Amino acid sequence: MSETTIDTNDLGEKIVRVLKTIFDPEIPVDIYELGLIYDVFVNEDYEVKILMTLTSPNCPVAESLPEEIREKVKSLDAVKDVEMELTFDPPWSQDLMSEEAKLELGML
Repeated sequence: MSETTIDTNDLGEKIVRVLKTIFDPEIPVDIYELGLIYDVFVNEDYEVKILMTLTSPNCPVAESLPEEIREKVKSLDAVKDVEMELTFDPPWSQDLMSEEAKLELGML
C-alpha cells in the first residue's frame, strides 16, 4: 500500500457527507435522509457508482438532480469518476426516509 492509498470506506463516508448537502427542491430534507440514495459503490480505482431514485418519475429535477450529485461527488479529490444510475425499482416511498427526515417533516 502506498501512502497515497485512500481507504474506500473513508471515501464512502466523505461521499455521504456530500450527499447530505444536496436537498430535494420540493421537500426540505437532504437526499440521503430522504432515502433517494439506494447504494454507493466505490471501486479500487476510486470510481464511484451511485444508485438512486427520485420521489416520482415526473420529478421536476429528474435531469438536474443526478447531474448535481455527480458534479459534487466528483469534486472530491480522491474520486476519479462518478456514474449515476437512476432506478424506480423499488419505487420511492416515505418508508425509505430516515427517522431524522420524518421528524423534520413532522411525521413522527
